[in-house]
Amino acid sequence: MSIHSPGGLPAELAGRTLFPEDEGFQEEHSGWNLSVAHAPSAVVLAESAADVAAAVRYASGAGAPVAVLAAGHGASVPADGAVVVNTRRMKELSVDATARTARIGAGLVWGDVVAQTAKAGLAPLNGSSPTVGVMGYLTGGGLPVLGRTYGFATHRVRSFDLVTADGDVRTVTPDSEPDLFWAVRGGRGNFGVVTAAEIDLVPVTRVYGGGLFFPGSRAAEVLPAYFDWLSGQPEEMTSSVILLRFPDLPAVPEHNRGKFLIHVRIAFTGTPEEGERLVAPLRALGPERDVVEDMAYTRVGEIYLDPPRPTPAWARTALLRDVDAAAVQALLDVAGHDHGHLPPGGVEIRHLGGALSRPGAVPSALGVPEAGFHLFMSMPAQPGTEAAERARKAEQRVIDSLARWDTGRLLPTFMFSSDSAVEDVARGYAPEDYARLRRIKAAHDPGNMFRINHNIPPADHS
Repeated sequence: MSIHSPGGLPAELAGRTLFPEDEGFQEEHSGWNLSVAHAPSAVVLAESAADVAAAVRYASGAGAPVAVLAAGHGASVPADGAVVVNTRRMKELSVDATARTARIGAGLVWGDVVAQTAKAGLAPLNGSSPTVGVMGYLTGGGLPVLGRTYGFATHRVRSFDLVTADGDVRTVTPDSEPDLFWAVRGGRGNFGVVTAAEIDLVPVTRVYGGGLFFPGSRAAEVLPAYFDWLSGQPEEMTSSVILLRFPDLPAVPEHNRGKFLIHVRIAFTGTPEEGERLVAPLRALGPERDVVEDMAYTRVGEIYLDPPRPTPAWARTALLRDVDAAAVQALLDVAGHDHGHLPPGGVEIRHLGGALSRPGAVPSALGVPEAGFHLFMSMPAQPGTEAAERARKAEQRVIDSLARWDTGRLLPTFMFSSDSAVEDVARGYAPEDYARLRRIKAAHDPGNMFRINHNIPPADHS
C-alpha cells in the first residue's frame, strides 16, 4: 500500500486525511512547540475512536509509524514518514458532579476542562498552562498546580480508552487491563492512542494564588529567602520560583519587556486568611508587583502565566534531591545575574514533596520520584540559530552547576526533544519499572509502531 496516495485509504478515512500536497497539511501536523520539524506522510483528522482505529490499521498496512498530536507541547522526535493522528476534533467532555468524575476526549486542553468542571464546583489536577493537552499530560504523569496537596494527576485516572497497535479499541482499567493501565500512566504514548479518559476531580473552586515579582538584581537576596521559607509550608501550599528573562519584543507586555525578573508562584488550597499569613514573609521582602489573591480556580492559568502562543522552546529538566544554601549559590552563580548569563527564557525550581511523595491508590509506571524539587528550563529560539545554541549552552551550565543535587531521574511528563535518546527516556523510570514497561511494550506493540515519541523499545529490541 502506498501511504502517499489517497487511493489506499480506508473508506472511513476519506475526507479526513490530508497529504503533503493538500491545503492545511502543515497546520494540522504543527503543535505548540515548534523546536522539532516534521515531515509526515499523512495526517488523519480523527473525530472518533473508530477514526483512530482505522488510522492505526492504515499505518500498519503501510508499515509506517503512528504519531499523535493534540496541543503539541511535548516535542520529541521528527514525525518523518509517519501517519499523524490529529485528535483535536475529539472534544467529548462530561462531568458527573455526584461521582466527582469527568470523561474527557483526546482533543481537549486543560482550559476547556477547568471551565466545565468549575460549573459543578470541582476541578481537575491540571498543570500550569491552560493550553496543554490533557492526554499527553495524563500519560506522562502530570505535575499539577496543586500537586503538594493532591499528588500527581495520573493517579486520579480511572480509565483510558486506548487504540492499540492491532487497531483494537480497548477500555483500560485496573481490572480489565492491569498491565496496560499501569504502563500508560507514566509511559506516555508508547502503548497506543488514548482517545478518552475518565478522571477523578477534586472539590476545589477557589485558590489563594498568583505571583510575586522581584527585580532580577535582587536574586541573591530573594532566592535564599524563598528556599528558607519553604521549610515551614504545609502540603496545602504548592509553589515555585523562576528566574525569568523576557525578550525585548512588542509581543511582551510593556511592564515585562526586556526585563530580568524573579517570579514566585503561589497556589494555596487553604483559606485566604491562612494563605495571607503564610505568604507574609515573602511579601515582607518588598516585591515590585504582588498579584497573589483569593481567586476563582478558573483563573488558575494566571499563576504561572505560561505563554499561550506556539513557539520553538528548548527545554531541559532535572529532579533535585534538595536545594540547600550551596545549591542556591550554585544557581545564582550561573543564572542569577542581570548581565547576560541567562538568555530569554526561564529557570524554574518547583517545590515537590507532600502528596507528590506518596504513591497513588493504584500503582503506575510513574512510581514515586525521590526528589524534593523539580528543575525546569525553557528558552525560546529558532532551530539552527545562534540563539538556540546559546540557549542549549546556558541550560547545560545550569544542569552542570547543580549536578551534586541531581538525582539523575526525569519526570516523564517533562521530557522534551533533548530527552529523546533511549538512555535519557530510561531515566524517567526506576530500573525495574523500565524493564516491565519494555515487556508490556513487546506484548502490545512488538513492531514499535508507536515510536514517534519518547520511545520505550520493546524488550526484544535494542
